[in-house]
Amino acid sequence: MAVRPILHYGNPILREKCKPVIDFQSLAAILEDMYDSMYEADGIGLAANQIGFDLHCFVIDVTHTEEADEPIVFVNSKLIASRGASDYEEGCLSLPGIQLNISRPEFVTIEYQDESGKTFSREFGGLLARAIQHEMDHLNGVMIVDRVSELARMKYQQELKAFVNETRQKPKPDLKGINL
Repeated sequence: MAVRPILHYGNPILREKCKPVIDFQSLAAILEDMYDSMYEADGIGLAANQIGFDLHCFVIDVTHTEEADEPIVFVNSKLIASRGASDYEEGCLSLPGIQLNISRPEFVTIEYQDESGKTFSREFGGLLARAIQHEMDHLNGVMIVDRVSELARMKYQQELKAFVNETRQKPKPDLKGINL
């Protein structure tokens, strides 16, 4: 449908807890825009608020690995359990050019709905588990810079200030044509 601009650090919607999805019929157009925007930015995951929608949903595509055969939609997701730990350098489409070493559980059990509203409960591991946790953080207003020490964050202080200044100068995203 449309490639939408990905909002950067400093945009207030990225710091808000997203609202649950209630209207699944309007979701299809938003998901299409999310996939288009994610692929255009060469990402593997994208939360709805990263393109301006205050909705608790995200998409992930790790089909380039052996972890998934098709992209996955997560709506109204909840973390049920986690185990193990792993460190990995993560990037973020809302923080282009910034890579931070983040510690996360290696396996997570998630309860979620798909695009039609059907509920699932499933355990995920590896890159898929990491991407799920990253996107769920977005839906709760948490970014990777919040998961590192002040010292690690200071390394990117100039870039973070630039994102905030850029955000102040950009108009709000155009959400015309989308019924919420």
